[in-house]
Amino acid sequence: MTQNNLGLAYWALGERESGTVRLEAAVMAFRNVLKEWTRDRVPNDWAVTQNNLGSALVRLGERESGTVQLEEAIVAFREALKENSRDFMPLDWAMIQNNLCNALRTLGERESGTGRLEEAITACHEALKEWTRERVPLEWATAQTNLGNALMRFGEREGGAARLEEAISAFREALKERTRDRVPLDWAKTQNNLGAALQTLGAREKGTARLEEAIRAYRDAAAERTRERVPLDWARTQNNLGALLEILAERGGDVARLEEAVAAFREALKENTRERVPLDWAKTQINLGNALRMLGEREAGTARLEEAVAAFREALKENTRERVPLDWAKTQINLGNALRMLGEREAGTARLEEAVAAFHEALKETTRDRVPLDWAKTQTGLGNALRALGERDGGAAWLTAAVAAIREALKENTRERAPLDWSRIQTSLGNALRTIGERGSGTAQLEEAIAAYRWALAEQSRDRVPLDWAFTETNLGAAFVVLGEREEGTARLKEAVAALHEAQEERTRVDTPFLWAQTQEKLALAHLALFDKGGEPSHRDDALNAIGGALEEYGKVKAVFYIEKATRLRKKILAAVN
Repeated sequence: MTQNNLGLAYWALGERESGTVRLEAAVMAFRNVLKEWTRDRVPNDWAVTQNNLGSALVRLGERESGTVQLEEAIVAFREALKENSRDFMPLDWAMIQNNLCNALRTLGERESGTGRLEEAITACHEALKEWTRERVPLEWATAQTNLGNALMRFGEREGGAARLEEAISAFREALKERTRDRVPLDWAKTQNNLGAALQTLGAREKGTARLEEAIRAYRDAAAERTRERVPLDWARTQNNLGALLEILAERGGDVARLEEAVAAFREALKENTRERVPLDWAKTQINLGNALRMLGEREAGTARLEEAVAAFREALKENTRERVPLDWAKTQINLGNALRMLGEREAGTARLEEAVAAFHEALKETTRDRVPLDWAKTQTGLGNALRALGERDGGAAWLTAAVAAIREALKENTRERAPLDWSRIQTSLGNALRTIGERGSGTAQLEEAIAAYRWALAEQSRDRVPLDWAFTETNLGAAFVVLGEREEGTARLKEAVAALHEAQEERTRVDTPFLWAQTQEKLALAHLALFDKGGEPSHRDDALNAIGGALEEYGKVKAVFYIEKATRLRKKILAAVN
């Protein structure tokens, strides 16, 4: 009896503390109990101890990187169910089913397929057959929360919204009994999970209503999950809030929200240390890397992008392919995106080649059958990196491969399923087609590129995603410039100037100097083409002013590749003047 009580005490302490020492002691104590409390001798006590052992192993497994503890926990719960049958002990049977659901869901999060997650959903539904709201309201709420967690993880891997809607419904049901007054920490945990489900669904939908709901849920959770009280839960809420701020910043072009996100992730890392919770640490490093990448995209220098690459490489130290294959693949995707952006700002092709390699690595796990939307995301990233390589070395093969990869992505990332992601892929397709069109002599590829940009703008409204809208307007303007140079008249060139001026209403010099400079460079090309066609001196002057502004911003951060490119354009303009 002493060993059993000791195990329970260690387990209770381990739940409150950040490390694993107490939980390891609890596991050892329960294993010692089972040496005496055998199934033959005391079957009910044996089953109870198996359940306690499983619960301690789950908590330990949640904090460690591998899957051994979780697999052992599942074995323990299944052993317990051999004695605690539904007919003889319905409430205890339901409790073990609920615990089994948790273990299966946690293990399923680390594996590639959805088999464990489906088993988890089944176990939770089983638990709810006996844990009814009328009979045991708080236990019913617990099972609803765990069901929501399993449905959410399943929904993250599928392309549709049905599982995520079910998850939100389950969390809302749980909150009917898990009130703040009655169980404040459980209420906060459910609010946090509700926020996560709303965030995932909101990221796939057009508006921001779900995302705003998610922010409210996270802030509610943070009111009870303080750092002093529950440090690891506090860190998880900080991490979730930061990830949501990233999405909102991406939609609204708000740099301040990105800075908030970076701050939230850095706060989370104070508790989510690599030693204490390696996989949570890796997840936070990924989120930090994404926020830094988005900031770097808006700034002229490369410091933020270098930091982003470093964060992703850190995450890969724990997110290994053997341990968490899908998380490893997602980290490779994020690393590839950051390397591509960095490579676009540097001379040479080394970073771009690294980016292509990262995407090819990711495709080893993110297959179309297993995770169709992640597969599409990887294909898009690969296409963008191949396009950037093709721009550098002039090779048609890179560009042809880029178009093929991006068209593959559109097979899964449809407008109906994920409209904003679909629109971004259309922009990527337009960029690849435009680059091919620039290299050729006809207009067919350029017309296709313009059509792709117009498709993108059908979803990327200025109100909804201002920076995405401005990015696509800039690229549309660039396509009009090339097309206008090849056609008679100046209609296309005037459309180019109009599109580029539109873009600069969001890509301002104050807020996004590097993006503003890129748009100025394209504006210089448009005015130079107009000058070449009509000889109007004002177009020559506008071209010189535009490229001069771009060079000023590139020079501030010593963006060598862009300085050299803009300098060549300035010389061309001056030669046209003289």
